[in-house]
Amino acid sequence: MAFYEVYSHPALIRYKTSVCTKATLFVIVVLCLTYIPPLLVAYRSQGFWMKRSTYEEQPVVKFQYQSLLVAATSIKGDYVAWSTFPHFNNMQGANLRIPSISVREEDQNQDGKLDRLVFQLQLPLKPEEQVYSVQLLLTFSYQLFRMSTVVMQTLAYVQHSSSVPGAQLFISGDLRLQQRTPLPHRGLYTVYNVSVIDGSSPFASAYDLVNIIGAYQDRNLTTMLSCPSPVWTVGRAAGAPFQLNAHIRYPMEVISYRPGFWETIKFAWIQYVSVLLIFLWVFNRIQIFVFQNQVVPSMSIPLVKPHLQ
Repeated sequence: MAFYEVYSHPALIRYKTSVCTKATLFVIVVLCLTYIPPLLVAYRSQGFWMKRSTYEEQPVVKFQYQSLLVAATSIKGDYVAWSTFPHFNNMQGANLRIPSISVREEDQNQDGKLDRLVFQLQLPLKPEEQVYSVQLLLTFSYQLFRMSTVVMQTLAYVQHSSSVPGAQLFISGDLRLQQRTPLPHRGLYTVYNVSVIDGSSPFASAYDLVNIIGAYQDRNLTTMLSCPSPVWTVGRAAGAPFQLNAHIRYPMEVISYRPGFWETIKFAWIQYVSVLLIFLWVFNRIQIFVFQNQVVPSMSIPLVKPHLQ
């Protein structure tokens, strides 16, 4: 006659003992070996406490219509200059040249955030003047909102030089964020929301490029114009202005920040539990073997636990 299973349920066996016995000591040791070593393993494997994390965000960037231009017109060191700061222009005397400027900012994907700046400059020159190098500062308002709220003023520094006089400089690059230390995970961060160039100062030192760039690079947060391939065009026609065309994109950035308490705990808990599961499985099998085979004396009480299948 053939038999088949019609019903099954697991049998539960409880093992009891008094307090001061080998079985009690064994259970205490097993508990310690189950829960403490996973913590040590996770901690010693590096990165248990998350000290830095990252996220992506496209910043809100706006050109502030502040510029400072210095162009060398000879190998001997002659130059012409111009800026949007009246005090700087007053210091230039005969070296001042007023350029023609066209500025356009574009939101290419229509998401409400500007994506690109198109900056065009035409610098008038005397017939005997030639441009051998260009230095240009452009200032921006830069904001982040996803974690901590960051509001600051930054700049883009354009520089190019050649041994051959040029007619035009074309650059196309990204305005990239540079960080030295992570940002806080929340709060308002406005320590750099001050003018990069002090346009109200009547002193020449306030407009010296060495002083401006030196103070700017001491900051934790800066922006840098990444332009791997500037195009220097030669052959300027007599009486034609020198042209500078810049296409500056505002790309998505990877922001580094210090995680908060709950994010740190969540990350540490995941690492701890992933190791703990292995120890739970191993020591559960050890306890079953020890008590089923009465390696330590205990009293077994079989119970029935209903279970439907």
